[in-house]
Amino acid sequence: MKKQTIWILTVLMAIAFLGLLCIQIFYMKNIAQIRYEQFAQGVRQSLVAVTMHLEQDETRHFLEDDVRQVQTSAVASQFLGERQPSTGGIKYSFTTSTGLEADLTIKGNLNEITNLQKSNNLSAHYRSLQDTYRDRYLYQKGVLDDVILNIISKASDRPISERADSARVATYLRQELDTLGLKVPFEFAVANHNGTVLYKTSDFGANISDRDNMFVQTLFPNDVTRQHSYLKVYFPTKSDYIFSSVSFMVPAFAFTLILLVIFVYTIIVAFRQKKLTEMKNDFINNMTHEFKTPISSISLASQMLNDPAVRKSPTMLQQISTVITDETKRLRFQVEKVLQMSMFDRQKATLKLDEVDANAAIFNIVNTFKLKVEKYGGSIEADLDAMDAIVTVDEMHFTNVIFNLLDNAVKYRSEERPLQLVVTSRNPDEETLEITVADNGIGIRRDDLKKIFDKFYRVSTGNRHDVKGFGLGLAYVRKMITELGGDIKVESEFNSGTKFIIILPLSKN
Repeated sequence: MKKQTIWILTVLMAIAFLGLLCIQIFYMKNIAQIRYEQFAQGVRQSLVAVTMHLEQDETRHFLEDDVRQVQTSAVASQFLGERQPSTGGIKYSFTTSTGLEADLTIKGNLNEITNLQKSNNLSAHYRSLQDTYRDRYLYQKGVLDDVILNIISKASDRPISERADSARVATYLRQELDTLGLKVPFEFAVANHNGTVLYKTSDFGANISDRDNMFVQTLFPNDVTRQHSYLKVYFPTKSDYIFSSVSFMVPAFAFTLILLVIFVYTIIVAFRQKKLTEMKNDFINNMTHEFKTPISSISLASQMLNDPAVRKSPTMLQQISTVITDETKRLRFQVEKVLQMSMFDRQKATLKLDEVDANAAIFNIVNTFKLKVEKYGGSIEADLDAMDAIVTVDEMHFTNVIFNLLDNAVKYRSEERPLQLVVTSRNPDEETLEITVADNGIGIRRDDLKKIFDKFYRVSTGNRHDVKGFGLGLAYVRKMITELGGDIKVESEFNSGTKFIIILPLSKN
């Protein structure tokens, strides 16, 4: 798949996920807004109902007070010996349009009424009764008007704690909210027109952090005075109540985020595979070039052997034999490099572990490698100061690790100064062995330090084109050290040199 195609798919998927998230957020926001408006409307409706209940209670209070006054006046009249009307008669009970109950009594003797009905003057008596009822109605209307005047003139003078008792307010609030299905806890307070709290519940004001959760209603709004009192109601769990209506969207968000993570991971893997494919193509091209040179040399040497003059010259035969041997070794080394690549696809490498004296192994490697270093005018030293250098390793792979590090030092040597290689060993503690391979070559840039152990990765060498390789050496080194239970670190400064530090556990035996 082309890189451009991957980018197009990435952009399209990103737009799709962004659109999906925006739709979910917009939908959830709308649901929460509708839920909040319903909640606010229900609360306001409940507060208005509470105010009406308080006004009805106050009207009932003044009616009862007026009845008590009438009863007191009647008792006083009887005590003074005033004539009272007879208690007999017909009593009618009715309810007015405003919800007030009233009693109307038609006084008189039932026998007289019966006789009147039988007489020929029934119509005259009927008109007389109508006049009596009208007079009685006007009298009762006057009484009610007096009660209303008392409410208008005296109600606002009563203390608010009597007009709106806290227990009644709490009861009315709970009843009205439950009726509308708003079964949420609340706190309330009653304040005067200056904002001074007259009384409140115990937790009101202690946990008020969001003024949007506060609802205010004017108490007794029909009072003549303008110095009204206010009922303030606070709902501490309003946010939880609103969130409960959109909680079903949480799983949708979670699944969307999971898909987003999977998508991002897939894109990363796709780019890594793309990069790996490019590296493998470079590897194949480089490998072809590396194989081509020794094969050409061996082919040329074999053609020269067909020349009779060459076969007669021992010196020429020796030179041709040396060329074939060297190129065969070179070809075998390249084949081993290719075979090493297969180890990276295994979860666990197959190792033949033995107890090895690392100092002795490193000493032999340095002596073997000395000729190659001296060929480029350099020098190599071994400072093997470790008192205990017995480690449990695969000797062949351990030798290849040290050889690869030394070979890299030669490849990336500086043309401005003679090559200097130093291999050291020491015991930083009683359980580990530290091996250091240091050079004074071209060094490694900081950006490349994090990638040098990646498979097929090769550090740029600038204008130099004589550095050959597959990008497998350092990846192989790290894998082997890790398989042996050790660790490897690198320290480098560009144009100054590089130091590789290998730490291996000492043999327990």
